[in-house]
Amino acid sequence: MALLLVPAQNAFAGGPTDKGTTDTSTDSGLKDDALYAKATAISYDTSKNGSGASVGPITASGSNWTPPACWHAPLWTAKQFAKETEDGYREISGDPNQPAHSRRGTYEFRQIYKDGEYKNYNLDKQDEGMWWGAVENPNAPILERTACNSKLPFWVENGETPEVETAITPEILAGLAYEQIKVPGTEVTLAPDGTTKVNLPTWAWLDKGEFKPVSVTASLNTPGLNIQATTTAKTVSLKLEPGTTDAETYPASGECQINDDGSIGEPYAKGKASETPPCGLRYLRSSGNGTYELQATITWDIAWTGTGGAGGDLPDGAFGNDQAVTVQEIQSINR
Repeated sequence: MALLLVPAQNAFAGGPTDKGTTDTSTDSGLKDDALYAKATAISYDTSKNGSGASVGPITASGSNWTPPACWHAPLWTAKQFAKETEDGYREISGDPNQPAHSRRGTYEFRQIYKDGEYKNYNLDKQDEGMWWGAVENPNAPILERTACNSKLPFWVENGETPEVETAITPEILAGLAYEQIKVPGTEVTLAPDGTTKVNLPTWAWLDKGEFKPVSVTASLNTPGLNIQATTTAKTVSLKLEPGTTDAETYPASGECQINDDGSIGEPYAKGKASETPPCGLRYLRSSGNGTYELQATITWDIAWTGTGGAGGDLPDGAFGNDQAVTVQEIQSINR
C-alpha cells in the first residue's frame, strides 16, 4: 500500500499488507529521484503459522480487545519527506481546478516544514532522525483507523522514543502479529462417526500433535527504529456445542481441557460403549431427516514476547468448524 499525503486534510495513511507468507522487505529510499518506500516497513514472518486448507484467523474471545487500528511510526527520511511534500504542493497549488481552500491548506502545511516550526525539512539532519507519521490498519473500522491522522508528521531523533501515546511499540507489533495468526480448522474425531443413536454416548477427541503452537513475528526495521514482537498461540481447550438443546455434553460445560500430551479427550476403544466419555456428548432426540450441526471450537492461549524483554498475555482466541451429525432412533424388533 502506498503512502498517501493529503496536506489539505493533514492526513497521512498507510498500512500493513498481509501476504500470508514471510515478508522481510524493508526497502525504502530515493531511487532515480523517485520516492519508493514501503508504507510501514512492518514485515511479518509467517513461517511458523498454521497451514493447510482448513486454516483460518482466530477471533479474540471474552473481551472487547481488537488489534491496533492506527499508530505512529518512522516513515520518511528527511529527503523523502521533503520530496513528497514539495511534489504535493506543486501538484495542488498549480492545479487551477483545485478549490482555494485546498491550495491554501497545502501552502500552510508546506510552510510548517519549510520555514515554520521546522526548517527546510531537517535536511541538515538527514542521518540523525526520521519523520514519523500516522499509519492506518486497513482491517480496522474506518472511524477507528483514521483516529491518528489528526496529528501532523513530526521529527524524532534516532534512538529516541517520542512522547506520543500512539507511537509504535513491541506491544503494538504483537497486536498486529495476532491479527495475522492462522490456526487449523477443528474437526474432531467422533465415535460413532457421522451417525449416532439417541441416548448413546458419542466420544470426541483430538489426537496429540494435531494442534501444535503457531506464531507470527512482526518487525519494524528503519534507520530510526528496530523492534519486533512474536505472538504465539497454544491450544487450551475444545468446546463442544451439539447444535440442539436436546443433548448433553461431557463434561457438562462442554469444554474439554487439553491433556498433558497435547491431546484432547480420549479415543474410543471397543468395550467402552456404555461408559461416559471424558469428552463427548449424548443426543436425546433424533435429528429426523436432517442433521445436527455440531460446533467444535478450539480456544487458543495467546502470549507475546518482544524487543527488550517485553512481553505479556493477549486475549484468548477461538476458531472452530461445524460438523454434521445424524442421530437416529434405536430400532427394536419384536419377535
